[in-house]
This record gives sequence, C-alpha cells and structure tokens, in this order.
Amino acid sequence: MKLAKQRGDFTARLRRGVCKSAWKVSGSLALMAMGAGASAATITIASVNNPDMIELKKLSPAFEKANPDIKLNWVVLEENVLRQRVTTDITTNGGQFDAVMLTSYEAPLWGRRGWLVPLDDMPAAYDLNDVFKTVRDTLSDGGHLYALPFYVESTMTYYRKDLFAENGLTMPDQPTYQQIAAFADKLNDPAKGLYGVCLRGKAGWGENMAYLSTVANTFGGRWYDENWRAQLTSPQWKKAVSYYVDLLRKDGPPGASSNGFNENLTLMASGRCAMWVDATVAASFLSNTTQSRVAGKIGYALAPIADTPKGSHWLGGWALAVPSSSKSHEAAQKFVAWATSKQYIELVAKDEGWASVPPGTRKSTYERADYRQAAPFASIVLKSIETADPNDATAQKVPYSGIQYVSIPEFQSIGAVVGQSIAGALAGQMSVDQALQAGNTAADRAVRQAGLQK
Repeated sequence: MKLAKQRGDFTARLRRGVCKSAWKVSGSLALMAMGAGASAATITIASVNNPDMIELKKLSPAFEKANPDIKLNWVVLEENVLRQRVTTDITTNGGQFDAVMLTSYEAPLWGRRGWLVPLDDMPAAYDLNDVFKTVRDTLSDGGHLYALPFYVESTMTYYRKDLFAENGLTMPDQPTYQQIAAFADKLNDPAKGLYGVCLRGKAGWGENMAYLSTVANTFGGRWYDENWRAQLTSPQWKKAVSYYVDLLRKDGPPGASSNGFNENLTLMASGRCAMWVDATVAASFLSNTTQSRVAGKIGYALAPIADTPKGSHWLGGWALAVPSSSKSHEAAQKFVAWATSKQYIELVAKDEGWASVPPGTRKSTYERADYRQAAPFASIVLKSIETADPNDATAQKVPYSGIQYVSIPEFQSIGAVVGQSIAGALAGQMSVDQALQAGNTAADRAVRQAGLQK
C-alpha cells in the first residue's frame, strides 16, 4: 500500500487558494520578454552552489536585459544550508524567496500542502511536452505541476581510462561493487596523491544518504518494511554500509566524511580520483577542458550493482519552483520558465559548448546531433534516467516510493540524523553497528510520531 492510501488526511488536497498563472503568451520571444509593461519587481532566487547553477547566475543578465522591469537577487548556498533555509522559509510562509531550487522530493509534498504555485498553464512557446514525461511526473502531485526541471540526473560510474589502460584493467558496462573494490585496491596510490575511489561522505539526507540509499537498495536493503518498521539494522544495510566504510577508509581520500558532491567533483576534476560514483550531471563538467584537468581521460559506465539491480541508481536533480508566499508570482514564473527553456539551453551551448548544457530535461536536447557528438556520456545518462523507477526500487516490498529517499515529509530529519551517524562511523567515531542502531531508533521514532507505524 502506497503512502497516499496510508495517510489519507495528509494526501488530501490542502491547497489554499494559490493563485493560478495568468501569463499565457505566444510568439517565439515569449519566454525571453514576457510582460515588459508590468510594474518593476526584484525577485530573490535561492540556488545551490553547483556548477550548472553558477552558470545560470552568470547568464542571468540576458534575462534582465529582456525583462528590464525585473531585477534578480541571488542567494547561492551550499546544498545542506540551502535545503535548511528554503524548507524553513516555505514551511513558515516566510516569503523570503520568490524562486527556489528544490528536488523531486520536495516538489510534490510541498505542492500538495499548497506551499508552491501550480505551473500547469505554461505558454505554448515553453513546449512543456518536450520535457520528459517521467520528469514532469516526479515534480507533480494530483495532476498539478509544481516545479520545472533545471537539470535531471541519475547516477553513473566515472573512471580514468588512462589509468585503467596502464594497469590492464577493463571497466564493464555495469560493474559490480565487488569489482569497484578490486579496481580501487589496484589503483590507490596515496603517495602520488591518487585515491582509488571517491564517494560522498558528508552528512546530509541529500548528500551521503542520497548515495548510500542506492547502495543499500542494490545490496537488497530497504528503509522500512511493509508495516513501517525501520530496517537499518538488517543484514542488508549492515553489509552495504560496512562495504562503503571499509572501501573509503582503505582506498578513499583522507577526510572522506567531509566530502560531498562538490568536494568530490573537485577531486575528480583535478586528477586525484581513479573512480567516482555519483550524479550524472557531473559528466559535462569533467569533460570541459577549461574546468577539468582530466577532460578526455574520463570513461563512463552505469552505476554499480550488488545483489540486485533495483534501486542502484537514482532519479533526481534540481528544479525551480515559485513559493506561494512570494509577493512576485508573475515575475518569478517568468524567470523559472526562462531558466528551464530551450532558449536557455541554447545560451549555455553558445557560452560553454553543447556538452555543458543542463542534461536530462528535454527530448529536443537528446535529438540534437550537436549534443550527441559533444556528449559521449549522453546515452548512458539517458538510459540511467529512463530505467530509474521510484515505485520499484527495492528487492522487498515497501510502503513508500522513492529511490534515494523515502517520500514522506519526515524523511528530511530522518535522513539528516542517519547521515550524521554514518558519517561518524566513516570518521571512526563509532562502529557501523552503533551508527545503524542509532539511525534505526531515530527512523522508527519519526514514523511512529507521524502515525504511520501501528
């Protein structure tokens, strides 16, 4: 039984009179210059500090030039800080932000509660049908779209082709985690500043737990059983987390418990990681010769598997939404549409090259010969996105949907607590068993207080 059936009162449509968009326009320039006659507005955008978002800020003067009545105020934050500040602002109706970066975890939950402006009535020029349907579905609830995808990602394996060739190693199209460990042992060379593998270790439900959830899934684990009893002390979770901790301690970089997506991206791009398993969106950065010292040396494979292929790679990414508490709905919607449009993709291609455009959102991007030629990773990314199934991500039955998260409001706090415990185990502050026992207790308590556990 899925969440909607278990929490009828929560899943009821709690929309609170959110204003509907009244900004239908037409014409090829609609997304670049809608409503120039409206009163002046300054919109504040909350953004994560990932490379693609830094590029968005860099190119945003093009939006302001086309919309002189709108000024943009940027708040760019590290991922964990962004999530905390945006969640606080949204849930308290603070009105600090007019456009926010969020994910497929927050969009349907917050939209259901009336905290986000529905984006159903997109102008024809936006071409919403060009956005992959699976992507639209993850950002929707009850037939309403609550966010527009900026980029969409799954996970993949990055590896140094030159190092593999020098050592007589061959990366399979989809390696096993046992093979990853063997490769890491062979390639690890700390004396030369080279580490066998880099993985997320920084605590956070969207950092180490996003990745570790996929590891647990493919080792046969699940967050909860069908009665909402936490399963973090199960043999599958113990095996998965023990593997992860042992691998990073033996063949990972020092201080791995402080490394999240951006830190590992920097390590990989500077040539200090032989392998890295993480978000597919990093492929464009690693292939950019102006940003990566290993451009041209990176190989790509599907995310590793262990006992089952289910849930071994996630379906996620970042999207833009308009909080209901914003005082500038129309101006914010114009910006959100522009930043996720075909026109914006063309701007990035012109500025950084086709390999660097935001991936995973539009069919038209993958239909372009320019993109396919510039992005050798495109087919793996597309396959990973298309085969990730949030409704069938575990070997055993579960009462929730989600791959790298559990789609309940309480998961932010659950994931944060469990992430802290496992980061502590990675840092040697406690054993894996102690970390999982502490996490299991917190995970049980949260769903019991939420009324899910009978």
